[in-house]
Amino acid sequence: MRIDKMLANLGYGSRKEVKQLLKSGAVKVNDVIVKDAKQHVDPNKETVALNGDVIEYKEFIYLMMNKPQGVLSATEDNSCETVIDLLELEDQVYEPFPVGRLDKDTEGLLLITNDGQLSHRLLSPKKHVPKTYFAVIDQEVTDADVRAFAEGVTLDDGYKTKPGELKILKSGLRSDIELTITEGKFHQVKRMFESVGKKVVYLQRISMGPLKLDETLELGEYRELTDEEIELLIEYQVK
Repeated sequence: MRIDKMLANLGYGSRKEVKQLLKSGAVKVNDVIVKDAKQHVDPNKETVALNGDVIEYKEFIYLMMNKPQGVLSATEDNSCETVIDLLELEDQVYEPFPVGRLDKDTEGLLLITNDGQLSHRLLSPKKHVPKTYFAVIDQEVTDADVRAFAEGVTLDDGYKTKPGELKILKSGLRSDIELTITEGKFHQVKRMFESVGKKVVYLQRISMGPLKLDETLELGEYRELTDEEIELLIEYQVK
């Protein structure tokens, strides 16, 4: 790619500002000063340095966030904080976006990337990507609920869900459950429990496809996916 496009993509300024950097002699490719903005480089094979510091180029960025409550799963919003606002500027320059959405009051695993192809495949209804949630329910969850969810329940708009796998972790006046579903209708987990007369009071996503929430991440924290996790996602989406 052109050297000016590469530097601009990485957030080192506008095309005009990058051209000034190049003219100043601040950029080297394989230890040779480059001033021509049109010069092509292969960032995977050639070493590009700015003021002596080697630049690491990545086409795609893959981040795992433990999304906190009160933050929107969106790239921008005029009134509310978004998950992109929680990222460092060095990650924001890649213009990533959340893969799918978690409700504003839902916590947990959120994948953020700029890889549109991977995002599209993970969200495709044809893929039936399983998503597992931990939830606290305000009433006793019973074996009858497990059976109902396994057959699919009818939501308030008449839509019948695909089968869901409901596990009761603790049953009582407040029940702890895990629910795995393969679709993502609006407020689906909450509406599924409303269909059996119960209310979700806490919701956290703990996995999506092969990706599991890193329990060492505090709410609002994120990290890059490991090479192994990226490989798992890529292998998963081609199945």
